[in-house]
Amino acid sequence: MSIDTIDLDRMLGRLKLTAIRDRLDTLLDEAGRRELSLRESLEFFCAAEVARKDERRIQMGLSIAKFPSQRTLEAFDFEAQPSIDAKQIRELATARWVGNGDSLLLLGPPGVGKSHLAIALGREAIQRGYSVLFTSATAMVAALARAHQEGRLEERLLHFSKPKLLIIDELGYLPFEANAAHLVFQLVSRRYEKGSILITSNRTVSEWGEVFGDPVAATAILDRLLHHSHVITIRGESYRLREKRRSGLIKSNQEPSKATS
Repeated sequence: MSIDTIDLDRMLGRLKLTAIRDRLDTLLDEAGRRELSLRESLEFFCAAEVARKDERRIQMGLSIAKFPSQRTLEAFDFEAQPSIDAKQIRELATARWVGNGDSLLLLGPPGVGKSHLAIALGREAIQRGYSVLFTSATAMVAALARAHQEGRLEERLLHFSKPKLLIIDELGYLPFEANAAHLVFQLVSRRYEKGSILITSNRTVSEWGEVFGDPVAATAILDRLLHHSHVITIRGESYRLREKRRSGLIKSNQEPSKATS
């Protein structure tokens, strides 16, 4: 039985083997050039199909994650931040902690690379098949507070509970509203031992009572976050200040506050 090109295209499309369909002539030529057997050719075609589907899945995942910028581990300057254990970060990049539902806290002063690492680790998690959502702490709390006022809190809690990894950036940079601690507690409780949370903060965990304005609620939040967790404290100078010093915009002994005035 012979199969013409149109029928073959239809069948490949019906089977959703679009990478093979779209590149069939090229793949056949390459298989012939390599002198592949029928089994080897089939494996070669399937590898091309899997690669196309993985690429589309990753692009969709990156779009859904809503990262504010493109940051990768390859672009992170570990030499500039010697307090960071590069081996530990590469282990976290395997996303095993995401699969286990653990939490990750990245703590340190502004400008030391916390958000860069958070985005980069989020991208690694997406490549390994996990869903990710990125949000700033203030935007998340504002969304929860607004939903609470409008009677849609359950809907927003579900939104932030769905992804396997929720990244909450810049906790502690701006003050929260009065009810923030209770809203965040509800979210953390929902995700506890089910979904991972990555939080970046410029405040130590001992200061979170002040951040939330409610030491009791902050303790309850931390109790769940720290149960299965990885905590990385970054010490060092801000990348931005370092670059200003290198460019001569500020002197090496000049105070940061003066540099930004």
